[in-house]
Amino acid sequence: MGSTGTADPSIAGTAYAIVQDAGRQYRVSEGDEVLVDLKDGVNPGDSISFDKVLLVRGQGGVRVGSPLVDGAKVSAEVVVAKEAGKKVVVFKYRRRKDSRVKNGHRQKYTRIRINQIQA
Repeated sequence: MGSTGTADPSIAGTAYAIVQDAGRQYRVSEGDEVLVDLKDGVNPGDSISFDKVLLVRGQGGVRVGSPLVDGAKVSAEVVVAKEAGKKVVVFKYRRRKDSRVKNGHRQKYTRIRINQIQA
């Protein structure tokens, strides 16, 4: 059976873009707050722009880049400069060797708010 061609109702009528930053891709809409990898040297209120836009959906339809959409840009503002994610526990255990190592890790993020999507 083929698809019926109906759009996903959760994204119907909303403009969004898919941007790439530090090797990761994020689906963003205007007003969204997104956690991205830590950006050094930024402060709350600073402006950040993403030039690597892979896809834009808006009033004019969907534009897919190959690999990037020409002239597309996403502007954002730093909300929290440094934020730590959830703790991940790394537990190494070797049976019958009396060897146990427990380490923890918290990934550092920067929280940004998407202000504008220019296509």
